[in-house]
Amino acid sequence: MKAYHNRLFVAFILLTGCIFAVLGFVLGQLFPYFIENFLEKNNLAINAEKIEQIDKQFTFILIFLMALSYALVGFAAHHLIRNLLDPIENITLTAKELTKGNYRARAYAVGPASIIELRNSVNVLARNLQEMGKIREIEEERLKTLIENMGSALIMIDREATVSIVNRQFLEGFELSIDEVKGRNFLTIGLPNEIEKFIDHVFLTEQPYRKQIEVEIHQEIQYKQVYGAPVMGDHGRWLGVVIVMHDISELIRLEQIRKDFVANVSHELRTPITSIKGFSETLLDGAFKDEKMLISFLDIIYQESYRLQMLIQDLLELSKIEQHGFSVTIMPSSLQEVLIRAVELTSPRLDEKNMQFNVDIKRDVTVMGDFNRLIQIFTNLIANAITYSPEDTTVTLRIKENDEYGIIEVEDQGIGIEKSEIARIFERFYRVDRARSRNSGGTGLGLAIVKHLIEAHQGKINVESTVGKGTCIKVFIPLKK
Repeated sequence: MKAYHNRLFVAFILLTGCIFAVLGFVLGQLFPYFIENFLEKNNLAINAEKIEQIDKQFTFILIFLMALSYALVGFAAHHLIRNLLDPIENITLTAKELTKGNYRARAYAVGPASIIELRNSVNVLARNLQEMGKIREIEEERLKTLIENMGSALIMIDREATVSIVNRQFLEGFELSIDEVKGRNFLTIGLPNEIEKFIDHVFLTEQPYRKQIEVEIHQEIQYKQVYGAPVMGDHGRWLGVVIVMHDISELIRLEQIRKDFVANVSHELRTPITSIKGFSETLLDGAFKDEKMLISFLDIIYQESYRLQMLIQDLLELSKIEQHGFSVTIMPSSLQEVLIRAVELTSPRLDEKNMQFNVDIKRDVTVMGDFNRLIQIFTNLIANAITYSPEDTTVTLRIKENDEYGIIEVEDQGIGIEKSEIARIFERFYRVDRARSRNSGGTGLGLAIVKHLIEAHQGKINVESTVGKGTCIKVFIPLKK
């Protein structure tokens, strides 16, 4: 605008200069005729030298007046042009700022009514754009927050197959960094092959697509519910695709546990019921006449009935413990008293296998727990140690403490547990040695109950085992403050 102002001013000055030059030339040429005509009309006589002197004086005055007029006209023109163009320049600069996204820019031009009206219109437009910008920023921030904090992984890929948006769940799920993903082709960022095929399918069909995919991520099998859809812009223009992945590995695991539980319960119930039914039918067929066989069969029926009763009792107990809102009665409890009571309850089974207890209690430790539930925990653990240990071995019991917990260790000299199985021993119906556990009358629910009870005490459990040498289970219960 300043250059335009300068060009307009120069053009005006040149045009005015030409007009003044022509006017001065004409006046200079006509002046002698005016003098002669004036002298003739008034019958005056002036010599030629005097006329020449007057002509020179007139020329000087004319040049001076023309120069002065030219300067005044130039100054007035400059002021007029500036007054006309400065408001327009101000409005133009404001409009340029608006096009750059600076919606805080405002025009402050003054001038004629038309300029004021234009200024007000530009300022109203700026305010509207600023409000729209604020709304857009809020919506973008909401969308960004939603994408970043959603529980599912999200990736958006543009029409050039370049990754444009990813969220935190995606990066964490595939153990990638933003620099490894953003702005790169999705085929080069190291996604599992099944995921890449899924994205290719959405690209090719440009239609929504859903599929459950099993993938291996860093040597771990995971299950993903994947949903893909095209992203459409204005006028139906295809912009790319968006892929959302829900991790359903835990749901699949829980569903498998449910199926296993139903199958195991059915099997565990069927076994004693089948035995009871079979021996009962044999007795009804006439075997009761043999007293020795009658007593033997009735003993088996009793044992199977007792086993069935224990199974149902453990199922009810586990169901109660797993219910939301289950709690234990927390009070100061002596670990020494708990251990002594658990030893008394398990001693008969210990004697049957000619085993011994080695109790190592250097000092009593008081913890915050439910006394009866603590007895239940350690009775189960000691019973397990006896079950999986050969005859003539020792079960060692220790009481320790650290800054936060009272600790009871139950160590046996049994068959031990493979490292791969340690994480599963607290599952319902999971047995390290199924034959040995069934023969001992175990239900396969004891350790599951133990785990839930320890968690209810805000405690923790640790298992260390060596196959063929034995197992040491450490239970940590919070100390009395």
